[in-house]
Amino acid sequence: MTLQLKPLHPFAAEASGIDLSRPLEPAQVRAIEQAMDTHAVLVWRAQPLDQDQQIALAKSFGPLDLGLRKLKGGPHRFKYAELADISNVKADGDVADREHAKIVGNVANQLWHSDSSFQRPRAKYSMLSAAVVPSFGGDTEYADLRMAYDALPAWLKAKVADLKAVHHALHSRFLLGDTNYTEEQQRAIAPAVWPLVQTDPRSGRKILFIGIHACEIIGMTPAEGRMLIMDLIEHATQREFVHRHHWQVGDLVIWDNTATVHRGRWYDFDERRELRRATTEEVITSPEAMALDPAETVPHT
Repeated sequence: MTLQLKPLHPFAAEASGIDLSRPLEPAQVRAIEQAMDTHAVLVWRAQPLDQDQQIALAKSFGPLDLGLRKLKGGPHRFKYAELADISNVKADGDVADREHAKIVGNVANQLWHSDSSFQRPRAKYSMLSAAVVPSFGGDTEYADLRMAYDALPAWLKAKVADLKAVHHALHSRFLLGDTNYTEEQQRAIAPAVWPLVQTDPRSGRKILFIGIHACEIIGMTPAEGRMLIMDLIEHATQREFVHRHHWQVGDLVIWDNTATVHRGRWYDFDERRELRRATTEEVITSPEAMALDPAETVPHT
């Protein structure tokens, strides 16, 4: 089967022609990777996957990421720890009440972010499959960080060229008042440092790597650094850089976390919504990322 692409946005496309429920051939993997280099977001309609199929698909593209499962632990609805439960459903199958941690996670997902940017290696491809969707809302928006960099004025490109940001796993949760974490949990994932400007090793395009996990800029006061991060997120998420996906049952969306940020949109948390995500780890090859010492991390402030 041959990959077919229908442009949805300058950086997103609807993909078809490959049955994702079956093991991928090497040529199909290469074709999808090449399409991701161009589009960064691929939307697959009517491709329902069970847990085994979703894990097999993700493993075709690299080692799998555990993300916040390293920090949270606890009951899990799925047979694989590598599957993230993007839902408002508790481990017992009931819809969570408003005070439950699942709802905090749903709210945090409404902030612009890149999955696992707070760790090394960070996430590369996220693959989100829709099992149950609400009657209204719950869309996901994606913003292209390559387009964002291209549109920076020259003076701002010069300003951010050599800056590095600290990304912390719990920064977004702290912003939302979710602070009930033990010292052990807070230390479970050390902050990671990433250059604000990176070069995609495959496409050669410049990327403005920001998101809500970025909590400070090295060499700046906390106030100045956080204001710069906020300004850059505002710039990167202008409407012309954003594609909005309206979920249907059986959809699977693949996106590149090193080239995009994304956020979920509001829905009624009393209404069941169930999505399941598998995520691959990045194999670090970019010159900027390789130049960083893995130990180059700083405490969250």
